[in-house]
Amino acid sequence: MALQEFNFPTEVIALPSRGHFYPATSPLASGQIELYYMTAKHEDILTSRNLIQRGIVIDKLLEALIVNKDIRLDDILLGDKAAIMLASRILGYGKDYDVSINCPECGKKNETTIDLQKIETKECPYFTDEHKNRNEFVFTLPVSKKEVTFKFLTHADEKAIRNEIEMLKKVIKSDVGKEMTTRIRKSILSVGGETDGEVIRKFIETMPALDSKALRDHVRTNAPDVDLKAPFVCSECGHEGRVDIPIDISFFWPDAGV
Repeated sequence: MALQEFNFPTEVIALPSRGHFYPATSPLASGQIELYYMTAKHEDILTSRNLIQRGIVIDKLLEALIVNKDIRLDDILLGDKAAIMLASRILGYGKDYDVSINCPECGKKNETTIDLQKIETKECPYFTDEHKNRNEFVFTLPVSKKEVTFKFLTHADEKAIRNEIEMLKKVIKSDVGKEMTTRIRKSILSVGGETDGEVIRKFIETMPALDSKALRDHVRTNAPDVDLKAPFVCSECGHEGRVDIPIDISFFWPDAGV
């Protein structure tokens, strides 16, 4: 049987953004994306030491799993990317994810199993006609009272942030990182109607900490995304709460020995 005669199974998943914030011409505007089930060929990607060392192994895996090759990973909103990662893991290795979680109260390491199918999509208040096919939103800062226009970050933005931070580390020998201001700068499109990049940069570097926190909290709370937290009860001290789900190479390949 020729290779092209094989019918590789696929699954269509819903995106947290519902496709609402993509241009009307984008295939992502449908609010859905079709993924291949993982195969042995995809496991070859996961075990590529070259890709792992370059930090792009997950990106290459997701690119291979997306059926429509007109869809660029760079264009995908980070919350939608998280949903694609989650669905890919379930399609590849099932819903049960065995993890070790340190109790935030007593430090005890707990072995637990997370049901990935129980992870829910976060609420987003921007599913309105005003924001249809537009990734632009307005927020008034509580201290300076400045009105800022911001966007939800894409995979391309995330890559640019990582690259810029790494470059700054090499150029500027300092114990103070630039991750927070760099991330905010990539998300802000205008301040008080001013779109000049240098003006925005200077404003961000001097903006009150309360304004910075308010904007970050607003974006984190309202961005279309999946809630990558799980209920947790410590077997040692009984502490209850919700903890971040650890995601690393073992998320995609539970038996990875790399």
